[in-house]
Amino acid sequence: MAAPIARCLWRALPPRCGWVLPGLEQRLVVPAVVSLASAQPYAAAAKTAKKDAQRSRQEKVKEKPPPRRRPLMSKPMDDVYLTWLYRRPSYQLEQAVGMLKRFQELDFTHPKQFVYINVFLDMALQKKKKVDPFSSSVTLPHRFTDEVNKVLVFTENEQEAEVAREHGAAIVGGVELIKWILEDEIQADFYVAVPAIMPKLIPLRNKLRRKYPATRRNSLGTDIPKMLQFFRECHEYTVEDESMIKTRIARLDMPAEHIIANLKTIIHDICTFKPSNFDPIVRRLVIRSSTSEGLLLNLDGILPQVEKAEEKEEENAVEDEQKNPVQGSVST
Repeated sequence: MAAPIARCLWRALPPRCGWVLPGLEQRLVVPAVVSLASAQPYAAAAKTAKKDAQRSRQEKVKEKPPPRRRPLMSKPMDDVYLTWLYRRPSYQLEQAVGMLKRFQELDFTHPKQFVYINVFLDMALQKKKKVDPFSSSVTLPHRFTDEVNKVLVFTENEQEAEVAREHGAAIVGGVELIKWILEDEIQADFYVAVPAIMPKLIPLRNKLRRKYPATRRNSLGTDIPKMLQFFRECHEYTVEDESMIKTRIARLDMPAEHIIANLKTIIHDICTFKPSNFDPIVRRLVIRSSTSEGLLLNLDGILPQVEKAEEKEEENAVEDEQKNPVQGSVST
């Protein structure tokens, strides 16, 4: 009897080491595989929490005030100073031209070096529109070089061709020139034409682009001597990098008033490419010589004075009132 009783007790009593209370093993069991449906809510919640944290960080960055920059000082007191701590000085046009001449004397550089201007433009119009990059030609009041531009004249009239040759045309011809121009065998600085030949020059439109003869460029007309005189001696400039013009305007040994007159002529021509009811197209202007530093110019007195239409109407109304005062009625 002893042996069967011992076996029964052994089966009834749990082992001492590693024993588990009944039902506890079910609560401790972790499922080996988690279903996708049960995991999605937790993943969505974690993603939402991450977005909220990121949004809160962005809001904190926006709320943080931008770092305050130290205001630039106006004028240095010493001869040696850090340029980035001071505003760039601007000069009156007459003063700047005198400084360029003085720099040449102190540096012992060539007195007949060219004078250049860098014009920084404001091409913006209303909304997202802007002025397209352009090129133009202008006759300067004081020529500073003996160079003559090479002008090609398109005409099939023998009399007009003879007139063109007499007035200095470099090349004169008709449709036979189209092939040579397309193959870059013939090149010129400017191309002018008479109206009769224009329908035959259409193949050159994409090749010549801005130099294609047109009335608005004064390169299409019947007055061949006048066109040749203008384009042989004109000065050409072009907008570079979308909003900048670099061009030479004079020689440094010219009288100061001649340099100033040439500069104002070019600036006034540039200003015609933007309507006057917008901000001036010239935003900044720098003058320099071939060997000098650039001098920032004060634009007062350089840009053309444009009166606004409203102000002009008001002035006219005031003048009319002064000329014709209103007389009160007198009762008899």
